[in-house]
Amino acid sequence: MNAGQAPGRDEIPADEASTWPLPGHGATGTRWQALTTAARADIVIGRLTEAHADACAITSELGAPPPRPGEVWGVWAAEPPEPVLRAHTAGGRTLLSGRKPWCSGAGICTHALVTAETGSGAALFAVDVSAPGVAVVSGSWHGVGMTGAATLSVDFDAVPALLVGAPGAYVGRPGFWHGAIGVSACWLGAARAVAEPLLTSGRDDPITRAHRGAVDAALYSAHAALTCAAAEIDADPADIRAARIRARRVRAIVETAAADTIDRVGRALGAAPLAQDRVHAKRVADLTVYLRQSHAEHDLADLGALVARS
Repeated sequence: MNAGQAPGRDEIPADEASTWPLPGHGATGTRWQALTTAARADIVIGRLTEAHADACAITSELGAPPPRPGEVWGVWAAEPPEPVLRAHTAGGRTLLSGRKPWCSGAGICTHALVTAETGSGAALFAVDVSAPGVAVVSGSWHGVGMTGAATLSVDFDAVPALLVGAPGAYVGRPGFWHGAIGVSACWLGAARAVAEPLLTSGRDDPITRAHRGAVDAALYSAHAALTCAAAEIDADPADIRAARIRARRVRAIVETAAADTIDRVGRALGAAPLAQDRVHAKRVADLTVYLRQSHAEHDLADLGALVARS
């Protein structure tokens, strides 16, 4: 896959991801290690694989039919004020109409879990995105980072959909927060890939050694947070308040470690890897954008409010 080019459907190990342990079933750490490994090898493929794995967990938790072999699923659940995707009933069928932004894997995925407004709140639906009435809006992503993830807007025109979760069911699960930590497992894998030029650099001056040591410590702290969180989830997967606090903490720790890695690798090695190493430059651009799946201070403020009431 060339830099910026979207992967082919057959490059996403969806069938393998469908067999990974589900969160809270006793091997959550194994699941997250698989996500970290996938994102370290390729950030875009790791991100798309994480979405498919999350779709497997969501359908399992909400009692819906799971992805089948050969399918690649996305989770299209962004809810900005505008535009709005709406669900309506006609002829005994549920149909989706409108535009859905931020659809990663658009044009790659075979199916998606999609949130749509029902009049009683946003519900979650399963959609075959090869159905008539589904149209990817080309040119709706202008960034350099994560271009290959094909995060585009998608138009729906009376597209049949299967209800997976009533309003509130998708975000009201402890698994919503377990899945949020899965994203940070991918951040860790991506950060390890970005760190590689520094960790393997032949430079041995004191400044380089200091940056190398700081990056190693940061990545270890992120790994330790994920390991601890996995054990906590397996011990008590149903406590939604604890799940929310845990997700906020772990995502903050991993995000900080990844951002520090990007910064220190650049400070230690200068512009050369960014200008002369296409693979490294792509990794930095991809991870920089991927980290913005975090809501930064908004998420920290939520954590602060939660722990103040502890």
